[in-house]
Amino acid sequence: MKLEEGKLKFIETWGKLAGSWGVTKSMAQMHALLLIATRPMCADQIIEELGISRGNANMNIRELIEWGLVSKVIKPGDRKEYFEAEKDIWEVFRMIAVQRKKRELEPVVIALDELSKVEPGCSDSAAFSKMVKDLKMISCRADAVLEQITKKESSWLLNGIVRLGK
Repeated sequence: MKLEEGKLKFIETWGKLAGSWGVTKSMAQMHALLLIATRPMCADQIIEELGISRGNANMNIRELIEWGLVSKVIKPGDRKEYFEAEKDIWEVFRMIAVQRKKRELEPVVIALDELSKVEPGCSDSAAFSKMVKDLKMISCRADAVLEQITKKESSWLLNGIVRLGK
């Protein structure tokens, strides 16, 4: 496989995984493009490479910056804004986990806290309360695990994976 073919396949595959991560295909493809870029890219280059609209590019660049996956780069003497992706894959994983925890898990825990206040009164409310309690326990444990993972160094996770494989 030639390099250009490999790059296109990587961008396409990253985009297909987008739904699993809770982001748009365009955002994931833009992230993939910036991940494999050897130099910072301006919005015009991203638009040309991916064949997307300027509005789509600008919106997704802002979102990638908000996630901490992409940063602005200033080139002296050039008025254009350039962007580069975080290249440390552990940091990429960590930032995605932080954002998913914030956007998906934390709202569930808050909702379950509220639902746990349903007044008892019948067998149906007892069953409901038990289900909410069980879901809250699992959600809180998942939240705690993600909290630990996102605060650790990459070597901690890799050593744990190696130990599980033995």
